[in-house]
Amino acid sequence: MSSEYSSTAPTAAEVRAKPGMTLIEFGTDWCGHCQAAQPLLAKVMPDYPEVTHLKIEDGSGRPLGRAFNVKLWPTLVFLRDGVEVTRLIRPTSVSPLEEALEQLVGEG
Repeated sequence: MSSEYSSTAPTAAEVRAKPGMTLIEFGTDWCGHCQAAQPLLAKVMPDYPEVTHLKIEDGSGRPLGRAFNVKLWPTLVFLRDGVEVTRLIRPTSVSPLEEALEQLVGEG
C-alpha cells in the first residue's frame, strides 16, 4: 500500500477502461481525515490482494476527482471493470471498509 498520494493520475477514460477491481482513494497527504483513514486501510487492504489500490491526490484543477464528483476527502471509490460499485466518504472505522470491499469482490 502506497503511503503518499500520487500527484499524477490516470484519465477518467483510462480508469473506466481498467479491468478488474480497483479502489481509488482521493485525498491529500496533509488532510487530517485522510491521515486518520490510513490505519484503517492498512488493516483491511492486505485481505484483498485482488483489489488494486490507487491513492490519487485531489484538489482544484484535478480532473479525475471532478470526474468522480469528489467533494470531501478522503473519498474512496470502489470500481469493478471501471464501473462504480460503491463509495465511502471519510470512513472512521474498519467495518464500512470491509463491507464495501466485500460488496466489490462479491459481485464477481
